Amino acid sequence: MKAMRFFLTFLLLSGFLVASQARAASQTFSTEELLSGFEKTVFGLEYRSWSWRPYLVKKFTQPVRFYVHNLSMRDRRPIVHRFVREIDRRVGGLSAGITNDPNTANFEIFVVDRAQYEPVVKRDVYKNDRAKVPGRCLVRVVSGRKGIKRSSAVIVSDEGEFLFKRCLVEEILQGLGPMNDDEDLTHSVFNDSSRHSRFTVFDQIILNMLYDPRIKPGMSKQQTQQILPLVARDARRRVR
Repeated sequence: MKAMRFFLTFLLLSGFLVASQARAASQTFSTEELLSGFEKTVFGLEYRSWSWRPYLVKKFTQPVRFYVHNLSMRDRRPIVHRFVREIDRRVGGLSAGITNDPNTANFEIFVVDRAQYEPVVKRDVYKNDRAKVPGRCLVRVVSGRKGIKRSSAVIVSDEGEFLFKRCLVEEILQGLGPMNDDEDLTHSVFNDSSRHSRFTVFDQIILNMLYDPRIKPGMSKQQTQQILPLVARDARRRVR
């Protein structure tokens, strides 16, 4: 009984410490840094030709249902599912969950080994044998005036844990809307020069800003400027 009480106390203290650290970290960024980060990630595309009107807000307005196609020799589904649950827990205004039926998914994740990467991208993502396949991993977003319709990410599993985890975090988060990379974002996974491979506090705030109900799909940078400081303030408070 004493051991059980000790274990429960340890869990509570651990949860408190993690929440306290996240709150403290969220205060290390200035409002100007958050507004700049939002602008650099949301209003642009790493590959400009991939989406509808890139310099407008892109986000899901419906619950996001993920389906994982694990084509790799190693079964990565538990890790992917855990990250989806983390997104659902950490991003307000977004409902993220796993479906067992690919026909009901609006976000498909293909986990592949490197030899499968190009064929899967051409066949399952672009459905075009002549499509160009850039990058070490990628996400495709199909978006319209009412928001993102569907996303598809391809994650390489067999080239080391760092690449797998980084691709997992970056491509899934980009598939939710903040699609641009920028080398100035030192606290973010949305920077190909950074060494982040986790859902950083900075990126949690950016996603919470994007999924604030005051930010609408199709809004321009100019349309968000007046409300964005308030959105940043509230998003910072939600990150715990």
